Amino acid sequence: MPTVMLSVKVRNNFHFKQVDRFLNSILEGLKVKTEICGVTSRGLIQIAVSGEDEKVALHYLANELGICPVSLENVEKFVVIKGYIIDLDKSKDKLHIDIGVSSPKIINATISLQHLQAQLIDGRKVALKKIAQLFGFCENLPLTIKISNMDEENDYIDAMLSEKQLAQYRNWTKSLLDRLIIAGTSAYDLRLALKRTGLNRDIVKIESLGLFEQAVVCQLGTDAVGLIPKIGRSLPNATFSVFNPKRVLEFLNYATAFTF
Repeated sequence: MPTVMLSVKVRNNFHFKQVDRFLNSILEGLKVKTEICGVTSRGLIQIAVSGEDEKVALHYLANELGICPVSLENVEKFVVIKGYIIDLDKSKDKLHIDIGVSSPKIINATISLQHLQAQLIDGRKVALKKIAQLFGFCENLPLTIKISNMDEENDYIDAMLSEKQLAQYRNWTKSLLDRLIIAGTSAYDLRLALKRTGLNRDIVKIESLGLFEQAVVCQLGTDAVGLIPKIGRSLPNATFSVFNPKRVLEFLNYATAFTF
């Protein structure tokens, strides 16, 4: 019975129930059982998988949700992997990404400020805090990264944003629509919050960035920042940030807007 750590962060007991329902739904039809075993200190969920179709189930879970490497020796160079921004305000020269490495100790992947500058803002020498504001970085936001180097002796993992992640930012910028990014809520709970607050008319759709991370795509002319106080009352434990394409375009002087 293999036990794996899913690249899914939970914040409360209700999230556990939602994960359990989601697993039963996506694995329906397979001869397999899943059991939630626990959660790490950082909120990543561990499950046991058993049954005749466990290999198929594990492959599917890896594609749909992501499976953490757990040990540094399982991290491979050039592999694309999902991780979560962590300790956003504790460093000025690198972005820390939790990819679930906890053995023999917790080790984050890190994206250097230089890589972020080169990939996102045409190499301009801008502070990490400014880049985070431009691209809506927030605590526990999932990002898809590519491992560029690692060293087991010195316990470090270097990474960069993956092409998939860069393509997402390009598409968001080209859309010219604000996105309200919310970490810590399911799409179902977010829809209930939007219904309660009467904000459905202000949005185009909800994009799921992860099981408990969503991006609300706003109608043209709707300011995502203005939605935070209203939605925030219904989702008090969530974390909010904003991606504003016009602000990105203005910063990049339009001409280089789609080159990152």
